[in-house]
Amino acid sequence: MVKSKSTRLGAKIWASVLICGLIGQIAWIIENMYFATFAQDLFEDVSKFGNNYYIATTLMVILSAVTATVTTIFAGAFSDKLGKRKVLITVGYLVWGVTIMLFAVIPVDFDSGKSGLIIALLVIFDCVMTFAGSTANDAAFNAWITDVTDGTNRGLVNTILQIMPVLATVVAIVVAMFTYDKGNYSLFFIIIGVIPIVCGIISIFLVKDSPDIVRSDMRRFSDIFYGFRPSVAKENKYMYVALAALGLVGIAQQTFMSYLINFITQTLGITDYMLPLAVVIILSAVITGVTGFLFDKFGRKNFYIPLVCVVVAGTLLVYLTKFMGESAYLPMLYVGGTIMLGSMLCTSGGLMSAFQDYIPKGYEGRFQGVRMLFTVLIPMIVGPIISLAIGINSFDAHDTGIAAPPFEIFLAAAIVAALAIIPIIFVRKDADRLRKKVTEQAEAEAAADEPVREELPVRGQDEPRENEERESAGEDGKDE
Repeated sequence: MVKSKSTRLGAKIWASVLICGLIGQIAWIIENMYFATFAQDLFEDVSKFGNNYYIATTLMVILSAVTATVTTIFAGAFSDKLGKRKVLITVGYLVWGVTIMLFAVIPVDFDSGKSGLIIALLVIFDCVMTFAGSTANDAAFNAWITDVTDGTNRGLVNTILQIMPVLATVVAIVVAMFTYDKGNYSLFFIIIGVIPIVCGIISIFLVKDSPDIVRSDMRRFSDIFYGFRPSVAKENKYMYVALAALGLVGIAQQTFMSYLINFITQTLGITDYMLPLAVVIILSAVITGVTGFLFDKFGRKNFYIPLVCVVVAGTLLVYLTKFMGESAYLPMLYVGGTIMLGSMLCTSGGLMSAFQDYIPKGYEGRFQGVRMLFTVLIPMIVGPIISLAIGINSFDAHDTGIAAPPFEIFLAAAIVAALAIIPIIFVRKDADRLRKKVTEQAEAEAAADEPVREELPVRGQDEPRENEERESAGEDGKDE
């Protein structure tokens, strides 16, 4: 392993990364976990609502993923043409908070005849919220991250960003403990909605666009879909291979993520889920942060395959809990959950950094839609469908009449994660060439940013040359 020096980021950039990254993920955690949990809680009475428990969750996940991808394609391209990210981040976060509050108006007491209406409201509000969030976070903020980082520091930045969802989960759980868990759903969504609004206000003063943004001169509508052209994919084939690996890890994660809280409470029967989940999250965050530092110090090449193997081992550990006594549920949740979540975050952070390294200068926004296709749309369609296929007949797993996610969703996650090794092998083969390329690019950009220093001659050192120049000029300068 070869050590390399990372480009330093300023305090404002780090503050923007941490604040916008964390608050954005708080909003996404609500969308990915609590919107789904809310829908599942509304339809948990199987005898009354039948399969609506899974149908509502699957529709929300799939349609919001489509919305997120389409929005990011257009918003990312627009940010390239505009040559600015800040305005989309600021306005997007403000609107994002308002759209989260919409869930506060959904009724929680209704008869089965209104199930269709409630599902429609859940899906529509979810898609509206996703539109705002994808504009602010998926398109503008992620393009901004690419703008302000380079190949020498992206590993740390992206693994830190991978920690944000788990830290956001802790924040959401704490808020939920005093609101949602006590049945005050409306207050929960209102409080969470205020948080992105505050972030939008802060970003006005904190976030600054990179001076190196290359404004794109897009004249044709088809330029918006630049990243989806076969010729572009051929020219940047390793970028798409890295995204394929990210997509497989994402599918593995989406097979269980929307059902995680109910898996802990209903399947494992651990009603006080906050402490074990918080411990798993904190330990995973520490593992991810340390790994991100190692990525930038030694390169990501030799970490990829071991990390995927650990992902598979972690998800299998959670699945194997099924064959143990209930006394083993909590310890296995700590061990298996930490290994699974920590390794998934590290793997995703490394692959996301590779994707950003491959993006051509001036196209940062337009490739965000491609990223969303592989990391959001495909995983959030395929993952829940796998869960639906596995879990549709798994009612009454713990309590009579109450649906509970089965252990098999983690077995499926392990199988899908194992497939990620195939594209990762190719990413690993290209890692040395890519690292050399981005390091040279970072050094060239750093050299270009340094002010040109004029060296003053030592007194008398250049006098003979000056005298020769004066003589050749006929000493004309003295007479002027």
